Amino acid sequence: MSPNKKKKLNFLRLKLDKIDESLLKLIKKRTNIVKNVLKLKDYKYQIVDNKRIQIILKRINFKSIKYGIDPKITHNIWKNMIKSYIDFEKRNFKK
Repeated sequence: MSPNKKKKLNFLRLKLDKIDESLLKLIKKRTNIVKNVLKLKDYKYQIVDNKRIQIILKRINFKSIKYGIDPKITHNIWKNMIKSYIDFEKRNFKK
């Protein structure tokens, strides 16, 4: 790799690192909201709402296309995020 390309690569990686930092802050906010949602659930079976999951994934697919993002990327991200939060809720369910 040429020195010029290496410099550009490092610059782009720094930009990605800044975006990662922003994403982490958003994940923290989302987690706090999920904690509040979990407090409202009386039974563990209420943690997984397949109907809502399908609505979310359809909305993300539509918005991905609207914004010119590869829908497979966003679908995989959201599916994994939902799975991770379901796991989080199951681990933290206290009733």
